This record gives sequence, C-alpha cells and structure tokens, in this order.
Amino acid sequence: MSAAPAKRPKVPEGKTRNLITRQMKATKSGFVGYETIYDEFQTEIKYETPKRP
Repeated sequence: MSAAPAKRPKVPEGKTRNLITRQMKATKSGFVGYETIYDEFQTEIKYETPKRP
C-alpha cells in the first residue's frame, strides 16, 4: 500500500457573498487551520433621540 502524503495540499481560498475562508500555514505538529473572515450583513447607525413636539 502507499503511504500517506507528508503534508497537506494547498486549498484555494473559498468565497461566498459574506464569508471568506483561507487556509493557514501548518504548525510544527502538522495541524492546518482555517481563517474565516465575515463581512457584516447590516450596518449599524448611531441612535438619535427623536425631536420633541
């Protein structure tokens, strides 16, 4: 049988409408993590008190 590969293959960057996923570098133990970046769905507007009549 063939042996398992020594390192993980590079995964392309994943993009959706509001999310980006990137592969991080491997650690010394071989763990490969993923970085996720969220783009906010809504914008927050500063609250202003209403005028009094």
